[in-house]
Amino acid sequence: MIRSISKFTFSLLNADSLQLNKTWNYKNIISPFYRLYLIDGGEGTLKTKEYSHTLQKGYLYLIPAFTICNYSCAKYLHQYYLHFTEESTDGTSLFTWNRKIFKVPANRSHVVNFKRILQINPGRGLIKSKDPKDYERGTILYGFQELNNLLPVSAYLETQGIILQLLSRFLASEDFEFEKKDVIPSKISNTIHYIQTNLQQNLTVADLAARANLNGDYFSRIFAEHMGDRPLPYIQLKRIERAQFLMITSDLSFTEIAVQTGFETLSYFSRIFKKVIGQAPSQYRRNNRSV
Repeated sequence: MIRSISKFTFSLLNADSLQLNKTWNYKNIISPFYRLYLIDGGEGTLKTKEYSHTLQKGYLYLIPAFTICNYSCAKYLHQYYLHFTEESTDGTSLFTWNRKIFKVPANRSHVVNFKRILQINPGRGLIKSKDPKDYERGTILYGFQELNNLLPVSAYLETQGIILQLLSRFLASEDFEFEKKDVIPSKISNTIHYIQTNLQQNLTVADLAARANLNGDYFSRIFAEHMGDRPLPYIQLKRIERAQFLMITSDLSFTEIAVQTGFETLSYFSRIFKKVIGQAPSQYRRNNRSV
């Protein structure tokens, strides 16, 4: 389990404290990064299709990447926030089985952690806008990522440590579900990495099985045992997640995004996107980024 978790790394995007009011009211936000809040005053609401949480003073809240969520504040809300990206050696996510809002009690050490991360990462706040859509545009997103390369090594490592400390609270939560599967065989983990890095290519089960030196039916079966789905649905999901990221963080056309994510035609891309996400590509982009 420890070796499995160690493959995940997290990089800071934004960090600051912010006072919000009733203008903080946004629907169907799906970010390609994690959002972590510490509430120290007022009240707000986070909602997904299945869950609803009242933002309360003295609690930490985590919204994993690609979790659709509504935000609202009736009167007043004050929060510290962290936004960070996730990477892994095989393209999987620590929260693959936990796409929901998490809530855990905060303590004094968490307040100290937030204040420390602000101290060693100055200028990482979202000064110009409170709208979650406005700061997901590509130039802004990658600009914040680039700031990590300018940090002293000590500050960079300390930032990583603080993010991991805060995340650990949610891993200890009774709501968090670890993957109840055996260790993924190397042939399957290598396949996952190949899929993640070649989504624009024509990926077939026969070719993937041949790369793993396995029979096609046997390959599909053990892939499903460890990944929860057979290869083709898994590939479609990863292509759609990549498309979500490109829609939010770039100005690429839908045709260009379809090509970059391995769909043969725009119509096929649009059909699969709506099937998986429940929204047409145009609606998704409109709802999740500024025009």
